[in-house]
Amino acid sequence: METVLHFQPVLELSDEKFYAFCQLNRDLFIERDAQGDMIVMPPAGGETSERNAEITMQLRIWAKGDGTGASFDSSGGFRLPNGAVRSPDAAWIEYTRLNALSASERRKFIPLCPDFAIELRSASDPLSPLQAKLREYLDNGLSLGWLIDPDTQRVYVYRPGLPVEELEKPSRISGDPILRGLELDLDEIW
Repeated sequence: METVLHFQPVLELSDEKFYAFCQLNRDLFIERDAQGDMIVMPPAGGETSERNAEITMQLRIWAKGDGTGASFDSSGGFRLPNGAVRSPDAAWIEYTRLNALSASERRKFIPLCPDFAIELRSASDPLSPLQAKLREYLDNGLSLGWLIDPDTQRVYVYRPGLPVEELEKPSRISGDPILRGLELDLDEIW
């Protein structure tokens, strides 16, 4: 279960100080919401970690073959336009957007919303905060998002301007047309 630390109005951390705070506490998994509150999450359990590794591997293999963008694992932080710093379980950004950033911008939390993000629900995660996180990504420029729930074998598909699509027990899910040719093999996740 995550812990939320409220700082405002007592303390406001700049992006630089928040990044430094995270570097000093590398063993913690920390995000920051748009209101400046820090969300501290425990490490993932073995089952969730294995599933996340599978998702990241499949995305990475596709990204390397496709060559139009970079993939990221769950340790990558993204500073969204609303000021939140989020770390999806897997993400992808088109190279044209990523290469427009300076080297120093790419070394820290990337100041972009990913084009594509995946959130993987673990057994201890309530569903509603993850759904809110995907909506936040959409509000900040996400083109495609998947919320994968292994316990119910459901995938929630998020696209701008469309209602959330709920898929029950799919074997595969396609990223087309946003991520042409990406097919996530969910049988490896279930």
